[in-house]
Amino acid sequence: MTFARPLRMLVPAIAVLAAALPLSASAAGAKRTITLSASGTVKAAPDMASISTGVTSEGQTAQDALSKNTDAMTKVVSTLKEAGLKAKDIQTTDFNVSPVYERKKDEQAAFITGYRVSNNVNITVRDIDKLGDVLDKVVQAGANEINSISFGIAEPEKMKDEARKLAMTNAIDNAKLYAEAAGVELGPVVKITESGDYTPRPYRAMATAAPMMAEAKQVPVEGGTMSVEAKVQVSWELR
Repeated sequence: MTFARPLRMLVPAIAVLAAALPLSASAAGAKRTITLSASGTVKAAPDMASISTGVTSEGQTAQDALSKNTDAMTKVVSTLKEAGLKAKDIQTTDFNVSPVYERKKDEQAAFITGYRVSNNVNITVRDIDKLGDVLDKVVQAGANEINSISFGIAEPEKMKDEARKLAMTNAIDNAKLYAEAAGVELGPVVKITESGDYTPRPYRAMATAAPMMAEAKQVPVEGGTMSVEAKVQVSWELR
């Protein structure tokens, strides 16, 4: 009877050991893997541009301001088409009619002195070499606002594919280096995850630059470079 207590304590210990054995066996049978992240970046000069421009006109009445704006904007659009731009590359992005207020120093209430009409369009220039000439002609035709200029690539997917290939090559090279240092060999790829970013670098011009542009023979514009980056995360089995 003196051995009953140790026997009862031994039974739970055996149960815990038996439950742990299958877990250890499962961990031992798990496949060894290596996971690495890499990126690839491809740069190229832009081959197209987008211009946000327009005309702002003022008049004593809304109709007067609208008439002035319509005449000026019609001339701008006609000039663009004469320069070779297609209708699909000229899009109205904003149209606004608003009163112009003035407040005298000795009066609290503001009163309307006239009206302002703004009409803005977005222009796509598919021949980057003609960008400076297009800007010059737009301002000469009557545009008094150049809101922004942005650059782009007509076929970005080609650059994206090159960036993907470069990212994958970098991942493979790094994986081979680590595997060799660890004394193992790379097995088959078990997973590939991709993420990426297309990053344009716009050139922005202030609206007040329009009068200065009218004096230039051709507006100097620098497009810089466009970059496409692809990022991959790759997992391999190890042998």
